[in-house]
Amino acid sequence: MRLSDFKALTFDCYGTLIDWESGMFEALKPLTSRVSPALSRDQVLEAHARHESSQQLSTPAMIYSELLAVVYKRLAEEWNVPAPWEECRAYGTSIKDWPAFPDSAEALAYLKTHYRLCILSNVDNASFAHSNRRLKIAFDAIYTAQDIGSYKPSARNFDYMLEKLKGLGLRRPDILHTAESLFHDHVPANAHGLASCWIYRRHDKQGFGATMNPGAIPKHDFKFNSMADLVAAHRRELAS
Repeated sequence: MRLSDFKALTFDCYGTLIDWESGMFEALKPLTSRVSPALSRDQVLEAHARHESSQQLSTPAMIYSELLAVVYKRLAEEWNVPAPWEECRAYGTSIKDWPAFPDSAEALAYLKTHYRLCILSNVDNASFAHSNRRLKIAFDAIYTAQDIGSYKPSARNFDYMLEKLKGLGLRRPDILHTAESLFHDHVPANAHGLASCWIYRRHDKQGFGATMNPGAIPKHDFKFNSMADLVAAHRRELAS
């Protein structure tokens, strides 16, 4: 199997293209600064993952920015610190400040010349619009949790994406699903018979950070530590 075998790359955004862990950790500081004893970065991110996943299961149609506000409230309760609702809501809108990884925009610009590029993201449309400006690319399709009414790893999200991509003339063998999260993306990609590419952004860290532990490591067809590494591998293929 070669990267050049595919016609389309479908991307998770947050954790893969946007550095959501840095964005989250920074935006949570008004809350975490009141916690004693102080929590490590991974303790904060892992607690966030638990509450986010639970809330997504409980309220699958809730818009992501609103869901994040509830997650903030749950974290405040777990850590026994005060959090006025206005502060919770401010956290929900912090997505607009989450940075792109330094290599994302340049890599996407290169890949756009070789593939159709699509997004399958656990976010709402307004929030993604802010991130899209940081990524500086016109995606061929954008499928959000708000569009679908559920959150990954629900099979509904992948069913929806595959149905819509079929309408664009793309069949399952044409698609390489490209993502960091094993839990949200690679497990359901396996279940849907999709080839997948793991962008292992946390390669130099322990644990799973802001995503849930997937259990057994799912199958993945390619693995790179960054988007820049993916581009370099594609260039080598073409050169050979």
